[in-house]
Amino acid sequence: MSPESTDRTRPVLAGMKALITGIANEHSIAYGCAKAFRELGADLAITYAAEKTRPYVEPLASELEAELFLPLDVGDAAQMEAVFGQIRQRWGRLDILLHSIAWAPKDDLQGGLLHCSGEGFARAMDISCHSLVRMAALAAPLMDKGGTLLTMSYYGANKVVPNYSVMGPVKAALEACARYLAYELGPKGIRVHAISPGPLKTRAASGLKNFDLLLNEAAERAPLGELVDIMDVGYTCAFLATPYARRVSGETLYVDGGVNIMA
Repeated sequence: MSPESTDRTRPVLAGMKALITGIANEHSIAYGCAKAFRELGADLAITYAAEKTRPYVEPLASELEAELFLPLDVGDAAQMEAVFGQIRQRWGRLDILLHSIAWAPKDDLQGGLLHCSGEGFARAMDISCHSLVRMAALAAPLMDKGGTLLTMSYYGANKVVPNYSVMGPVKAALEACARYLAYELGPKGIRVHAISPGPLKTRAASGLKNFDLLLNEAAERAPLGELVDIMDVGYTCAFLATPYARRVSGETLYVDGGVNIMA
């Protein structure tokens, strides 16, 4: 039975508080996740990365009735602490954290791993990977009754995807961080997952060379015969945040129509 033919309105996340990071526009994976969380009853806090992205994100936050709309440059420690401080002040707790942030300098991303600068590699690792660790440290005290942390990876973390370059090793590190955080935060009832969507037309993906070829190949190889969209990812993340997934943690979950199982 397809999602379109089922009733998805049951508010299984009612009363839960969710922080969504990484929305850039209406094509962002994070936006699909935010829509799914809200549709299932969660209250939202949404961040935007910089003033230049605010005009694109603010209407989406308004549409989703976000209770908090805050700036978050993950490289600014004070700003990150302020976000979690606002959540503590407004809600006193947090149930769901979505980390959907990835970035590398364009020259380092498009020049191949062999020619990636040390500075570019370190910057990509800090923004795309270690920022999850910093967020987890701030979120954990707000999840005193348990919670769910979700981050976005990609197939290139485990297999070589031409032109994915420095982001392959970075995403591999991100998946490892998710596993170690799941171990360390498990005793607190906090579950951690890396989600690995199939190729999607997002702003981040537009920086990859020959990305249209990846899309076409994925559609041809997927056992389900079609590409996924941001809502497919969003509903998967929503499921993982529900009590139905209360004994699932530390997973890297593929949402790609089955592409990852193909040789």
